[in-house]
Amino acid sequence: EHLSGQLPEFMVPTAFVHLEQLPLTPNGKLDRKALPQPEDPSGIGSGYEAPLGEVEQTLAAIWAEVLQVQQVGRHDDFFELGGHSLLAVSVMERMRQAGLAADVRKLFTTPTIAALAASLQDHQDSGLVQVPPNGIPAGCESITPEMLPLVRLTQAHIERIVQAVPGGAANVQDIYPLAPLQEGILFHHMIARRGDAYLMPALFGFDSRERLHDYLRALQAVVERNDVLRTAVLWEDLPEPVQVVWRRAELMVEEVTIEEGDVATQLRERFDPKQHRLALDRAPMMQVVVAQDKARGRWVMLLLMHHLAVDHTTLEVVRQEIEATMQGRALPAPQPYRNFVAQAKLGVTREDHEAFFREMLKDVEETTTPFGLLEVQGESGEVAQARRGLDASLSRRIRECARGLGVNVAAVCHLAWAQVLARVSGRDDVVFGTVLFGRMQGGAGADRAVGLFINTLPVRMRVGGTGVERSVRETHEMLARLMRHEHASLALAQRCSGVPAPAPLFSALFNYRHSAPPEASGGASSGIEFLGAQERTNYPLLISVDDLGVALAIDVQVQTPIEPQRVCAYMERALEQLVQALESAPQQALNTLDVMPSSEREQVLDGWNATQVPYPSGVCLHELFEAQVQRTPQAVALVHGQEQLSYGELNERANRLAHRLIDECGVGPGVLVGLCVERGTAMVAAMLAVLKAGGAYVPLDPAYPAQRLAWMLQDSAAAVVLTQSPLSERLAGEARQLVLLDQEDSTVRPGSNPASRATAQDLAYVIYTSGSTGQPKGVAIEHRNTVNFVQWAKTQFASQELQRTLLSTSLNFDLAVYECFVPLSVGACVQVVDNALAL
Repeated sequence: EHLSGQLPEFMVPTAFVHLEQLPLTPNGKLDRKALPQPEDPSGIGSGYEAPLGEVEQTLAAIWAEVLQVQQVGRHDDFFELGGHSLLAVSVMERMRQAGLAADVRKLFTTPTIAALAASLQDHQDSGLVQVPPNGIPAGCESITPEMLPLVRLTQAHIERIVQAVPGGAANVQDIYPLAPLQEGILFHHMIARRGDAYLMPALFGFDSRERLHDYLRALQAVVERNDVLRTAVLWEDLPEPVQVVWRRAELMVEEVTIEEGDVATQLRERFDPKQHRLALDRAPMMQVVVAQDKARGRWVMLLLMHHLAVDHTTLEVVRQEIEATMQGRALPAPQPYRNFVAQAKLGVTREDHEAFFREMLKDVEETTTPFGLLEVQGESGEVAQARRGLDASLSRRIRECARGLGVNVAAVCHLAWAQVLARVSGRDDVVFGTVLFGRMQGGAGADRAVGLFINTLPVRMRVGGTGVERSVRETHEMLARLMRHEHASLALAQRCSGVPAPAPLFSALFNYRHSAPPEASGGASSGIEFLGAQERTNYPLLISVDDLGVALAIDVQVQTPIEPQRVCAYMERALEQLVQALESAPQQALNTLDVMPSSEREQVLDGWNATQVPYPSGVCLHELFEAQVQRTPQAVALVHGQEQLSYGELNERANRLAHRLIDECGVGPGVLVGLCVERGTAMVAAMLAVLKAGGAYVPLDPAYPAQRLAWMLQDSAAAVVLTQSPLSERLAGEARQLVLLDQEDSTVRPGSNPASRATAQDLAYVIYTSGSTGQPKGVAIEHRNTVNFVQWAKTQFASQELQRTLLSTSLNFDLAVYECFVPLSVGACVQVVDNALAL
């Protein structure tokens, strides 16, 4: 009780062991291995309290068996004892066998023995539907609509289906519609121009041909006992796609000869799902290709299975059934896939699904696009994959936090992914797809059934200022509510949102799945080696968290050029930060947690900003030109029509005008000089003259409206304006001195460079914005800023690329600084042409 008042709930020890002294190693350190285990590892919080009554005792016995604990008290929490969704299915199946039918959601919302027992007594409702029996008898030669209670077909439709099945009606065991996710997978299969994102290849090696044949015989036996593996999918000329269960479906094995190269690699490439497809109207929806690998003294088998028939859990069940068959062990009776389809179609009503998803998504109007990824057809770009196992300590801490809060580990991982998604999409309100187990309401035997049970549905999560502990609990509650709708279709959910078609509701997919550890998923016997598998999706970003029982691992598939290792690092960092906050500051706001690893943060903040390079910081802009004059005085600097000036000639013309500005107009540092001149050599010479005099020029494009020119002159308070006679009337003012360049006597002033007057900190020019959001605003630029820019440009473009550069934009557009001063600082020629922006 004292600790409960001092520590967060999940940090209170679940058991206490009294010791006279701590065991030590010979070095005097704590010997952790010698510490005794608590006698009652299932005692939680306030201690053990025995179950009361027959229902509680039955539930406690079931939990103890499934969770593998010695005893379960009436106040013990399913998740604190290590429960999760896969074990929940096993618990529900055993409860049904004991006559305690219940909706699986009750296990998530009332996760203690006492609360669950009370809910069962208050409301005995499993949420399961009565599955109508299959009406096609064995040996049937003619199938009628009345025999098909799960699908509405006319006699003509049935005849079309029968004609597509080898052996006709006698080989048709059942016909029923597709499950929700099957509908989506078939859609992507149909629109794909090549390949199939949902074709899953797996490679195996066998030490002899005899062992390969034994394996294939066992696989055929598994096909024969599971109806979904004898199923074909038909849709042409039918009111809706249907799956047709064949009574007999022989596994076709193709043997190929590979004389050179690595056999396994060549099989992968030859039957790559990016190009290869299966005929879905033929059962089974799988393909076997074998080849002899003489170099390694083995046979290699490529097994291609379509996702329409299997999911992650089914693959493990099939592996176990093949192993049992090869070892001669008996198997329990298989569960018909039609039971699941019936539950999906006849369970929760469409109206209930729509109400749930409309409440969740009604005001979602934009797709959440991590890294800007939006293409969900699986046809844009390559996909890269990476896998990262979490540190054992982090995996343990995640589980301890989840148990302490009485939530599923999946809730913690979903919340961590929402944080990552928020950061890489620039939103604090995100929607992503989550892969649901699909077996929670799959009926009796769902934990061992073969077929595609999973489903993909949207979840919406807000990553804001809510505390982390509350956020985890809310995530757990949201996932529990979603379970009731695990058989809804994604198309229905999208229609309940405000995202307009054809835009997707989300482009990122999250999959929390329970997987057998690598050492537990090997071959059926010695002499069989698993060589690898591949699982793809049409989404541009898929992240899977593999729950391996003790350890956790992250697997990422993402469209290039996004690096999957980067996404793995984000997820790991998000989990670390979330766990740390739960342990030390459970009220900390969720949006204050970091997801960027320290190495990337250092790169972003320091590495990418380490852009300092030496440049002539004490030099003025016109001095770059003067230095080039010394190097190439005879080179052509400026061309306009038929007129051209060398570097020396341009420099002399600018110098003579600069001396007049100094002597007669008082131009010097800080003095703004308006420049309203028609495009030509005089325009460039005038710019240089103002700079040489120490002043700063203010570009005034003659093509601008008179009102805008008047505003810029008034706002800048330019006391001197360089212009030409035809333009002078537009620029006259009481306190303004006009210098007419076309009446200038260039011979009366010296052609030498004026003494340096400006410094690098003085203004070089003031350029005005377009005024699109109001009045134009002047931006003052110093010499050092412009010199830095010119030096950068010289590193980006070779001298050959600058040899003839067009000065084609208005002086009021900042690109003109590049077009003029960069080439004049490297000895190149500037060709003055009409304003390109006016074309």
